[in-house]
Amino acid sequence: MKVLIKNSEALVFPDAAGRIADHITCHQTATLGLATGGTMTPVYQELARRHREEALSFAGITTFNLDEYVGLSPDHPKSYRKDMNDRFFAHIDIDPQRTHLPAGDAPDPEAEAKAYERRIDAAGGIDLQLLGIGINGHIGFNEPSSSLGSSTRIKRLAPSTIEANRRFFERDEAMPTHAITVGIQTIMRADMIILLATGERKANAVAAMIEGPVSALCPASALQFHPNTTVILDPAAASKLALKDFYLAIHPRGEDQDLL
Repeated sequence: MKVLIKNSEALVFPDAAGRIADHITCHQTATLGLATGGTMTPVYQELARRHREEALSFAGITTFNLDEYVGLSPDHPKSYRKDMNDRFFAHIDIDPQRTHLPAGDAPDPEAEAKAYERRIDAAGGIDLQLLGIGINGHIGFNEPSSSLGSSTRIKRLAPSTIEANRRFFERDEAMPTHAITVGIQTIMRADMIILLATGERKANAVAAMIEGPVSALCPASALQFHPNTTVILDPAAASKLALKDFYLAIHPRGEDQDLL
């Protein structure tokens, strides 16, 4: 696991976007695994800017998002499908038919979860997976106690996740309690993973992910076994790392360095 601690939060997002853009430039038919959440907004804005100003093309790219709320239709104002369409897909040249999210309003959500896993497999799996991390260590909606060998399925959201996402819903609006989420094993099959975390609220989860025991208590800790994961942090998110000085010595200012 490569741990990059940037000098400020503002440097985290262009670094991640640059890595994704470089991958797309080298692999113009890549399959990307995408995440939602507030952390990702600046990343998608920077990728859209590169498309607009630097001719970065997504024409041959296929995407699979990690999750969708059970019960929300694609056109629901708070669905992840609408969020991705409005925030990212509408601003780039990607073929809408190549953008995939689970159908939250499927009549049989369990069957939809299994079908979504098959669609990922049929596409050849994920080349590059973008991740955030929840304050309880979840990736996707794989909450604590999730099987580290899980595939795409339905998960009940933890109270802390519901509270964290409450701000995206109206005060009197019912908050979904379940989601279809790509599983940990499916995430681990990605060729490359980039995970972003900013802010002190994520510091405990980040420390558990990178330095804690591999445990279902912190689902993100499974990434310790992934051979090609890059974690990009701001100083606040890195503040609880016991080996922070060591990571900075290897990668000063959070920049890639030749190790020899």
